[in-house]
Amino acid sequence: MRHNRDHRKLSRTASHRRALLRNMATALFEYERIETTVAKAKETRRLAERMITFAKRGDVAARRHVARFIMKPAITSKLFDVIAPWYTERAGGYTRILRLGHRLGDAGETVYLELVKSVEQRQKEREDRLAAEEAKTAGKEGRKAARKEKEAAAEGESERPGRGKRGGRDSEGGVVAPAKKRTRTGVKTG
Repeated sequence: MRHNRDHRKLSRTASHRRALLRNMATALFEYERIETTVAKAKETRRLAERMITFAKRGDVAARRHVARFIMKPAITSKLFDVIAPWYTERAGGYTRILRLGHRLGDAGETVYLELVKSVEQRQKEREDRLAAEEAKTAGKEGRKAARKEKEAAAEGESERPGRGKRGGRDSEGGVVAPAKKRTRTGVKTG
């Protein structure tokens, strides 16, 4: 039985374990979702929820406490300015563990550890993602059209292949066979 056992040791020394959990909590706040094993996710969740609770307090002492734990100053400011306001009316349960299945290499059970978001936040993120996708496809279509115009202009201008090309087109537009390749002995092949 695990009576009076506070946390998982994760088969690491204390310093290694602390560094691992600090890195994972920082990554969780940076990317808002990380993939890891069940034991690591449960340990990271304990510490990440504490950091969010400190960030909800928002005073200088809380900021200093969180800054000692989170690895990047930019992520600390993101935690206080962006993430903490999401949970002002929530009294805990800021993260969620979604089981994915077993890893192929060692059959370790993997999970997503993610920050819980409201329905409005998820809808807004979805709209932003769709808008970015539309802009990306519009940009690709514009580049394709520009490339086609450039190729059409280049076809009319060049009558012989460029330097280093083996084949090409002759003056009538017919295909010219590639040049024969010479080997080290000087004998033509092909």
